[in-house]
Amino acid sequence: MTSSNIFSAIADPSRREILDFLAAKPRSAGEIVSHFPQLTQPGVSRHLRVLREAQLVSVTVQAQQRIYTLRPEGLLMFHDWIAKYLENWMDKLEAPKESPQEAKVTRRGTVKTK
Repeated sequence: MTSSNIFSAIADPSRREILDFLAAKPRSAGEIVSHFPQLTQPGVSRHLRVLREAQLVSVTVQAQQRIYTLRPEGLLMFHDWIAKYLENWMDKLEAPKESPQEAKVTRRGTVKTK
């Protein structure tokens, strides 16, 4: 599993919604399809395949159903990557001295005010 697989997988809003849905409990493929009427069954299957390949979900077969389960450890690489940025930015995010509209972040990550 590479970080680019994870980033590609979670870049799609539909896949993030599927992950959110699976966060509560494991679900069958049919439940997932029913929960997302805006997606076709083949579309859901493609999204689930991407999530499986990125190791964000696992699948088990129970009788004639495929049960999908969230693999939180799959998000660990993403968590570790973003954590290093949060450490540096928490102070700036928690106590802005001006409104967000007045602050601009430069390419070097410094905050400039108007």
